[in-house]
Amino acid sequence: MKFWTGTAFTPTADAIALARILDEAGFDGIVVSDHLIYPRELTSPYPSPTGKPMWTPDTAWPDSWVLIGAMAAVTQRIRFTNAVYVAPARPLLEVAKQVATAAVIADGRVALSVGAGWMREEFELMGQEFTTRGKRLDEMIEALPELWRGGWVSWTGKHYRIPELMIEPHPPGPVPIMCGGESEAALRRAARLCDGWVGSAYTWDEAVEKVGRLTALRREYGRESDPFEIMFAFREAQSVDLFKRAEDLGVTAVMCSPWARTAQPPDETGGSADDRYRPQIERFAENILSRMS
Repeated sequence: MKFWTGTAFTPTADAIALARILDEAGFDGIVVSDHLIYPRELTSPYPSPTGKPMWTPDTAWPDSWVLIGAMAAVTQRIRFTNAVYVAPARPLLEVAKQVATAAVIADGRVALSVGAGWMREEFELMGQEFTTRGKRLDEMIEALPELWRGGWVSWTGKHYRIPELMIEPHPPGPVPIMCGGESEAALRRAARLCDGWVGSAYTWDEAVEKVGRLTALRREYGRESDPFEIMFAFREAQSVDLFKRAEDLGVTAVMCSPWARTAQPPDETGGSADDRYRPQIERFAENILSRMS
């Protein structure tokens, strides 16, 4: 079992110190969330019962790949990915360039986790077609490994036509591509095209249902024997027993935030990021990570 955590809803300026602490404590990875903007007039429905995002308009969403590059530069072993990156809201070559650069800075410690997205306003502001986002994402997943090979590369598909060119630097090795999302289309995309799936937070019964569906879809596509990551968070009380049962279920990584609901913003405490995060992270490492090894 691998243990990951995220930077969402933490102060952007804390991320660098937080990455160092997590690296030292033995965490396996950090996930970075993604949004470009929050429009004053938001008409796109958020995929939840209320149809509204759970965050306020002034919530900070730092650029995923700038942040990953910065955290990679101050760490030694911890890995990085997204939860999730709205790739089809950007041009294909821009995604290829950003991920490749981060992969080089991190010496290969990155994976790309993509999602189709839900906010039409982001796509329109970036000049990308919203209604074709799923089909374009499918093609992106196939095109990116070709563009990352190094040397003269090209791609010809239905939605993207990239003439022969060089795009450097290229990653030092294969970059795993995982898929996020809970719709049937997203689960099928993960099972058919990707190296893994990144979910949200679930109860035990919901987790069993998600893993079972992914297993069935991978079998349907003839990929049940391929390596495949399954990563999400639990709503259950965190314990060694829970994580061992999840491992037996087929979950390969869990997302945990040991400081959740305890770390205070810097303007409320005046302390350093180290003071706010290290005690909870080290306690989690002692009580969970060391006992799972």
